[in-house]
Amino acid sequence: MPTTKDSKRAVQEFWDRAACGEDLYLPTLTREGYEAQARQRYALEPYLPEFARFQDCRGKKVLEIGVGLGADHQRFAEAGAELYGIDLTDRAVDHTRRRSALFGLPARLMVGDAEALPFPDESFDVVYSWGVLHHTPDTPAAVREVFRVLRPGGVARVMLYHKWSFVGFMLWTRYALLAGRPWRSLRNVYAQHLESPGTQAFSRSEVRRLFADFREVRVRTELSEGDLLLGGAGQRHRGPWLALARRMWPRWLLRRFGRSLGLFLPPCRGREVGR
Repeated sequence: MPTTKDSKRAVQEFWDRAACGEDLYLPTLTREGYEAQARQRYALEPYLPEFARFQDCRGKKVLEIGVGLGADHQRFAEAGAELYGIDLTDRAVDHTRRRSALFGLPARLMVGDAEALPFPDESFDVVYSWGVLHHTPDTPAAVREVFRVLRPGGVARVMLYHKWSFVGFMLWTRYALLAGRPWRSLRNVYAQHLESPGTQAFSRSEVRRLFADFREVRVRTELSEGDLLLGGAGQRHRGPWLALARRMWPRWLLRRFGRSLGLFLPPCRGREVGR
């Protein structure tokens, strides 16, 4: 059985080959390239700025866990946050540092582990993490670290993957049902076929348990580009069935009635209980 250290190394190696969205949405490592990537990001995930509340962070001390290509990090910096960023991979930190330099923004970035944040207790007003903590082997430990570094009254804005999603059902159909292995669990399918090795997804009740130490937790779901088969979604799972589904997928119907089965669970957010 792989150890936690081995599992974390596998995650790190996966994202060090290409940061999230790099192959699909970053045409050049220039100011124009990063601008194009941001436009694509917010077009595919239009609810993200409302969730992140960049402008509300002016003058606040903010930590982003998992900086990726740096689009959200840029928006926080432009809003005037006292901003820090951490990522498991050198690649993401290098991208975000390059991006910050191109736009003339400060960068306080480091490579580090979400399960052991290198910051003192009660350091931040806001901790933000979009689609990251479900990749670390011990997600509960990462959530405890978020709680630890938040100041009393601070806010965590964290997106985790939703277990009961269209993406999950599509993956289960492809890699369990059609593969003649209908007994495979969704947990196993997510871990082996969605992004980095060991990727997890959670039900709403599991999320509430993860964030039980927080004074208030609000949870909703949003449809991802994967649920809607938009953009580069599904590139890892090419085939005639996927091509056919892309042409016939009832996106208007899903947008109107299917949001409760979206892959994204934002916000898992709450105000910290005083110590």
